[in-house]
Amino acid sequence: MTNSLPVTPALSRRGLLKFSLGASAFLATAGLGASLTGCSAQTPASGYITLRQGDLPILRALAPVILAGTAATEHLEAMLQRLDNKLASLSPALLKLTQQLFDVLALPVTRGPLTGIWGSWESASSENIQAFLRRWENSSLNLLRMGHASLLQLLQMAWFEMPESWAHCGYPGPPKI
Repeated sequence: MTNSLPVTPALSRRGLLKFSLGASAFLATAGLGASLTGCSAQTPASGYITLRQGDLPILRALAPVILAGTAATEHLEAMLQRLDNKLASLSPALLKLTQQLFDVLALPVTRGPLTGIWGSWESASSENIQAFLRRWENSSLNLLRMGHASLLQLLQMAWFEMPESWAHCGYPGPPKI
């Protein structure tokens, strides 16, 4: 007679699928709720084409952490303008998805549980932001991993397109014609 219990995983495949579906529904509902209730301003911030006032603190907090080791913080406002121009050229559907990502990061009801940043983005430490980025990068939820990849790509695209970044990485710039 054996005294050992059968080994069962803590979370079955079906349980993981249910959890993922529930989390996806929660994120979609939170983003939709923000846009419907007016929590997310749809008008651009002053001087911007697509970036809204609530998006700017998020990007200003994330950029120095994501682009650590570069001179991006010295050119942060120019980089945000560059990002804004790139977002303006997105299709309406992609722009809406990007804005929903920013809404999820801006709303306290979703920001705290999903990122671990319980206060404002302005008061978040770089360690807390790094922990949030690692959490999303290694998440079992594909939606969070996609959000992580989107944030990295957006900020890296905006920075490395700027001539100020080229010398730092050894790129001489496009050939003169």
